[in-house]
Amino acid sequence: MTASTLTIATTAEELDQTAQAAHRAFLEIAAETPSTRAARLKAIASALRDNADELVALGQAETHLGEARLQGELKRSAFQLDLFAEEVLAGVPLDATVDHADPNWGMGPRPDIRRVNVPLGVVGVFGASNFPFAFSVMGGDSASALAAGCAVLHKIHSGHRQLALRTAEVVLEALRGIGAPEGLFAVVDGRAAAEALVDHPLVKAVGFTGSTAGGRALFNRACARPEPIPFYGELGSINPVFVLPSAWQNRAVEILTGYAASFTMGMGQFCTKPGLLFVPDTLAEENLRAALEPALAKAPLAELLTPGLRESFVRARDEVSALAGVRTLVPGSDDEVPAPTVLLVDAGAVTRNPEVLHREMFGPATVVIRYRHAAELPELAALLEGQLTATIHADAADDASGLLDVVTGIAGRVLWNGWPTGVTVSYAQQHGGPYPATTSRTTSVGTAAISRFTRPVAYQDVPDAALPPALQESNPWSIVRRVDGRFEVIRTGHREVGQ
Repeated sequence: MTASTLTIATTAEELDQTAQAAHRAFLEIAAETPSTRAARLKAIASALRDNADELVALGQAETHLGEARLQGELKRSAFQLDLFAEEVLAGVPLDATVDHADPNWGMGPRPDIRRVNVPLGVVGVFGASNFPFAFSVMGGDSASALAAGCAVLHKIHSGHRQLALRTAEVVLEALRGIGAPEGLFAVVDGRAAAEALVDHPLVKAVGFTGSTAGGRALFNRACARPEPIPFYGELGSINPVFVLPSAWQNRAVEILTGYAASFTMGMGQFCTKPGLLFVPDTLAEENLRAALEPALAKAPLAELLTPGLRESFVRARDEVSALAGVRTLVPGSDDEVPAPTVLLVDAGAVTRNPEVLHREMFGPATVVIRYRHAAELPELAALLEGQLTATIHADAADDASGLLDVVTGIAGRVLWNGWPTGVTVSYAQQHGGPYPATTSRTTSVGTAAISRFTRPVAYQDVPDAALPPALQESNPWSIVRRVDGRFEVIRTGHREVGQ
């Protein structure tokens, strides 16, 4: 099968047909066992690995990303599917909870109540420009929706269209090979399809990774529907890094070297790129520049992902450069492969006009903010909008307690003496933060991402035989459950769950 043979829905009418097929497939798998669902996820993971060479080559041809980066993304996508399959087998996404009838319950007799998460239905997923595997056709949103038991309609990104089409074919071949119903997964293309995807009454949730402007427009559209739906949008984040005085005194060069490597990683086209660095004003500008330039000279530079992204980056960089009090510390360039730019501003100017704290530059540019006293940092942090991450660099002599309290209120992930680029897929991961970082309080990375595409249903005094298997007394699926306030212990092939 070649990419040209894959049918792509590009009109509202075609989108409707695809959504109808997806809904039928969703209904067909409604009663499936966790083992069936897990096997489907593992089949897709195996298919991605089996076709890795072809897919990575397509990615290299269509983007400016290197082979190692693309291989890492594909490995991550396959690993994520396998990890989600383990969660499905254990029953963790179901969150099955059983409260037996209790005539002596503290607030009066309690009926038999049992709750379980059920999948939402058809989910729309928008692919990202900067991650052609990890946040694309079978990235985190698609994988977590399938793990939840939903059908998926994926809107491909034009920045890597041929790769998206071929990846979709690989996924479809894997699904057919394991007997999945037709329509459970499909891809759509084009603006008309994107709008119809958000509007369609059979679509019950949308996952999106992209620009703040585009995401907000779709978010508003999802809320304006006759039946509003959840819109899990990842829109923008500047990811501040705060360096406290003792850490700065003891390891300023080390911190600046790590900072340079982090904000230039992937040419600054990561949603977790550190866009702001708060440091004491103890180093002269020329010393700051002298410490940064050797590290920036080692940055692996490349063209930006698309001409549109490059145009947006240059415009944003120039607009931030023109803000009051902002000056250039390390000049970049307007070359086809742009050199990194480092801007500099004093905390006083930021306090008078905090706009520099709200302007994302998606590309190799960043802002250093110099402060006089550590006591200023909580107030400066409070001027920030919602973030995916916030980082603190501190040594034993530094008191970061007040700052830590503030950044906990604005960020989804708080790092200590590290760098925010690099988001591992794990059980405790949180990739999401207050608006405008995301439009929800959930995570789009890690096993908890599955819960976005489910909703809880409680059954009261329903006969055992009529209950979903996850809630039946005998626990026929052998999943982890909370029964009368205590977790049952089960053993999966990889770990023990419960206590």
